[in-house]
Amino acid sequence: MIHLKSITVFLVMLWTVTLQGQTATVFGTVLDENHSPIPNANIVSGNNGTSSDSYGHYTLSLDASVPQTLIFSHVGYKSVVLENLTLAPNETFELNPVMKTDVVQIAGVEVSALGERILEGITIVPPELIRNIPGANAGVENILKLLPGVSFNNELSTQYNVRGGNFDENLVYVNNIEVYRPFLIRSAQQEGLSFVNSYMVSNLEFSPGGFQAKYGDKLSSALNITYRTPTSFGLRIHGSFLGGSATLETASKNKKLTSLTGARYRNNSLLVNSQQTQGNFNPHFFDIQNYLTYRFSNTFHLSFLGTLSINDYQNEPSTRQTNFGTLNEPRALSIFYQGKENSTYKNALGALKAEYFLDNDVKLEFTSSLYHTQEEEFSDIIASYELGEVDTGLGNGELGEAVNPRGIGSQFNRARNQLDALIFTLSHKGKSTKNGNSLEWGVKFTHEDVRDQLREAEFIDSAGFIIRPSEPPIINNPPEEPFTVDILPYESARATNFVKTDRFSAYLQYTHQMEWNRHQLYFNLGARAQHWSLSGEGINNNSQVIFSPRGQVSIKPNWNKEVLFRFAMGSYQQPPFYRELRDITGQVNPEVKAQKSIHYVLGSEYHIQLWDRPFTLIGEAYYKDLKNVNPYTVEDVRVRYAAQNNATAFAQGLDLRLTGAFVPGTQSWVSVGYLQTKENIEHRGYISRPTDQRLKFAMLFQDYMPSIPNLRLSLNLVYNTGVPGGSPNNADPYIFQNRLRDYRRADMGISYIFADEKNKHPKGHWLHKFKEFSVGFEIFNVFNNQNSITNTWVRDVDSHRQFAVPNYLTSRVLNLKFEMRF
Repeated sequence: MIHLKSITVFLVMLWTVTLQGQTATVFGTVLDENHSPIPNANIVSGNNGTSSDSYGHYTLSLDASVPQTLIFSHVGYKSVVLENLTLAPNETFELNPVMKTDVVQIAGVEVSALGERILEGITIVPPELIRNIPGANAGVENILKLLPGVSFNNELSTQYNVRGGNFDENLVYVNNIEVYRPFLIRSAQQEGLSFVNSYMVSNLEFSPGGFQAKYGDKLSSALNITYRTPTSFGLRIHGSFLGGSATLETASKNKKLTSLTGARYRNNSLLVNSQQTQGNFNPHFFDIQNYLTYRFSNTFHLSFLGTLSINDYQNEPSTRQTNFGTLNEPRALSIFYQGKENSTYKNALGALKAEYFLDNDVKLEFTSSLYHTQEEEFSDIIASYELGEVDTGLGNGELGEAVNPRGIGSQFNRARNQLDALIFTLSHKGKSTKNGNSLEWGVKFTHEDVRDQLREAEFIDSAGFIIRPSEPPIINNPPEEPFTVDILPYESARATNFVKTDRFSAYLQYTHQMEWNRHQLYFNLGARAQHWSLSGEGINNNSQVIFSPRGQVSIKPNWNKEVLFRFAMGSYQQPPFYRELRDITGQVNPEVKAQKSIHYVLGSEYHIQLWDRPFTLIGEAYYKDLKNVNPYTVEDVRVRYAAQNNATAFAQGLDLRLTGAFVPGTQSWVSVGYLQTKENIEHRGYISRPTDQRLKFAMLFQDYMPSIPNLRLSLNLVYNTGVPGGSPNNADPYIFQNRLRDYRRADMGISYIFADEKNKHPKGHWLHKFKEFSVGFEIFNVFNNQNSITNTWVRDVDSHRQFAVPNYLTSRVLNLKFEMRF
């Protein structure tokens, strides 16, 4: 272990800075005023140039990290000019210019190598970066966790908290279609695959707060994913010890019909087996997605997004030993298991979207989607434990083993949970753009039908006695009076719920960009409204109307330095979803109202040149005032609500990020964040919320060998201070404010590029048929840090004290991988 750690540190320090550049790609379709394709149009940028084909399609490679001027010209049309186009290395940017009879100077579209759309305050991450970043659960969420304001403490999970919010407060869209995650997931190792297939992504936009009215009714963040539209045939295959994926791109000869299909398989055995619990783990995760588009004409497009996901998690644990305590008083917990767990999560989504272009300025969208999920949790697990001291004798054969038992006990967990949910959505969106003004509107109807049967219980026998629930209190007066009450589980939930929700929502927003005293000014004003009603068997009907005005303003002063200032303020209200209506016992409270948060966000961006390369320093200070708060607890990734609006809360903090080409031709960044979030439950005073993760440091670093430029490195480091959650589940948070230990993790990936856009091979060479081909390895948890997500609480038979035994996450793991594209 020591040698491996030394070798890892040596590999990380081996990389040095070099001056090797990379390229980016611009593609799209050149159109006329009637949205008909223009063939043989000239596209020029410096010394690079190309022309559109007979269908108006073009592709052009540009030098990355350098401002470019892109010119579209054709006989009979005036030129279209795009200035200051700066793309990230390996970034793919889609641009569909419309050539008119007048000169068009495209303004307000500024894309930098730093991945920023500066005016709207939305972070844009290049798709290539998403695919290459190493991580135990690599993908879109993995890179979000390296941004300031986004926190997590479990590398197996795809869930994330944003500026003090929880997992259920984040909006996620794919091609403007809202997507959902499984309801019953309670452990990160049950999650498997993220909904978003990173190999299908063409664009990623993320806002951690103060987002526009068009982004829905959630409290914390908005993530907008766009799947790409293929222009030709392509096949990408990825494989590793954790599974594999295949992505197929097709396009008809006339480019009217395009199809993008991705299939993924993942098996987490490599990671789960690195944990301290030993047993027979068989977690399988599979999904297939298809994005189909047909262009009936240049003004009418029809697209379909379909997904099917199956998660099958089978777990038959056998033993576990956890050593903890101090050097002076080391302790060990040994557990022996019987039984097994079998959880299955199946969900499917089908969405049909029609796009109609009335003219060059007006676009209309009509979308219908249906989401269905069936989830089952069946488990019967008996755990017998022994708490003792650790044998520290160097000459003993039992070194590190548990000796001198001080506590014994057992725990029985049983679950028979089944959930069936159907969500139907019908929506319309429109956008009109003219003379620097943009008007957007939308209406949406959503029907949710949830059928939930909850049957779970936990019995605990500690130190020879059954541990009863704390409520209701039991009067016990032995030996004068016999103790004849029933044996009750320590925790239990038993309920059958049939709940239906109807939601009608609408938004309207206006955007304007102008020059004011030679300064660039941008503002967006909008509002959302929603009426939701609740009904179901055995519950009282309830309804509520909410109204949420929002606004953003940005100003770019006419200074010599590239500086931007931005301010956002708005109301963000979240009507309860089914999980927020259900309390810890499984009962539904129909009186729960929408939680409300007022966002105040003040930010700035400073664009600078360091070492003749572009950098951006981004900072945002924020404050969130929350009312009608529904308190909750978090165990692993399971969120359980009080189902009452009996608290107020606030979140405040500062996020900083320096991003740019630390190494020429690459993108890296350093993030620092400070957060404080507290809540006041029933006027008892302010205490830390479960997501109160005070300090965060994260770094994404990319490099390559100066003498071997095709040998690439990606390294991501994360440090988070501990969050509340070290207390027993039923503990009063006002008495127990224990925190988990700090989270520290480093993941590193090294790969060798045999073929790509810059490394093409002649005919006859065995690599000629590959557009891309790379082989590499990843080391997860490079420094083998012992991070924990929860504590197991056991009792000492002598002192009757409870000990918090950490439940450690994954240790160091080596993963081999390959990737090829045809």
